[in-house]
Amino acid sequence: MPDVFINRIGTAVPRHEVHGAFRAFAAARTATPRDRATFARMAERAGIGRRWSVLEASEPEGSGTACGFYRQDGTFPTTRARMARYEAEAPRLADAAMERLGLGAEAGRITHLVIATCTGFVAPGLDRHLMERHGVPRHAERTLVGFMGCQAAINALKVAWHTVRSEPGARVLVLCLELCTLHLQATSALDQLLCFLLFADGAAAAVVSAEPTGLHVEGFRSAVLPDSGGMITWRIGDDGFDMTLSGMVPFTLAHALPEWQAEMLGTRSVAEVDLWAVHPGGRTILDSVEHGLALPQGALAESRAVLRDHGNMSSATVMFVLRAMLEQRRPGRSGCALAFGPGLSAEAMRFATV
Repeated sequence: MPDVFINRIGTAVPRHEVHGAFRAFAAARTATPRDRATFARMAERAGIGRRWSVLEASEPEGSGTACGFYRQDGTFPTTRARMARYEAEAPRLADAAMERLGLGAEAGRITHLVIATCTGFVAPGLDRHLMERHGVPRHAERTLVGFMGCQAAINALKVAWHTVRSEPGARVLVLCLELCTLHLQATSALDQLLCFLLFADGAAAAVVSAEPTGLHVEGFRSAVLPDSGGMITWRIGDDGFDMTLSGMVPFTLAHALPEWQAEMLGTRSVAEVDLWAVHPGGRTILDSVEHGLALPQGALAESRAVLRDHGNMSSATVMFVLRAMLEQRRPGRSGCALAFGPGLSAEAMRFATV
């Protein structure tokens, strides 16, 4: 079987920076002065400086509306309206990621498409858009990785890896695209407002093939952690998609990772891994991975930088971390990518720089 490589990655975010506006909007929705003070304190500790959205903050920070899409009076859009906004906005963000990828005429060599998304669904979808707008052949084989949450990028890359291993001439285009900010809920619950504080919009496109350049993909591992099914959930409701994110997730990960690391890393030890591309689901998630695997200080610098500059963009986020490692790579370094999702489940990808 041929070796498989992530040859290039292009990433994009929308043009509207909304973190400050959202903080003001969410703080105004808190039920009590104590909750408001707690929200402000946790927002400062979140490790996020900027987040980007397809929704424009239509009025100054602290006003009664956010992005013209949500209102303080509780008039929030239906699931139908949110999906209509996804259908309108997702292709434009995909275009931006494809422009950063820079395929050009090489798009005609793509043999397979793998699309990962969990924040919007429409058919025909982004696969057809990539064919009509970017020159991807209409006979390219298509796969949708849907509703797998933040870990979906690893699953999408896994599909691409298996494809190239079975068809050495394959060139797989992977697109991870999420519009998380479409799913804010009308709530005053502090835990939910803090959850919404994390999420943002973003997209990443990658080419995976047997061409020996970029990141050498060595293999994958999966784990579904026992007794954790309710810790992260993602369900479609009448007023958007409803997310549950338990505060026990970091604690659970920190205790599970030491037992899982041998399976995750194969013959390598933690000390033999040079690069850690950990999905920055939040500051506490990164802290739990750092603690659970006893990583050296600074091992998650790239992940923390993505969290600071972009927030949590669900499936696209770990691709931003991998892109930074791809662009700054020195040959011969070993790496491990980690992402987590509903279940509670975890996905790992072993790689090396070439």
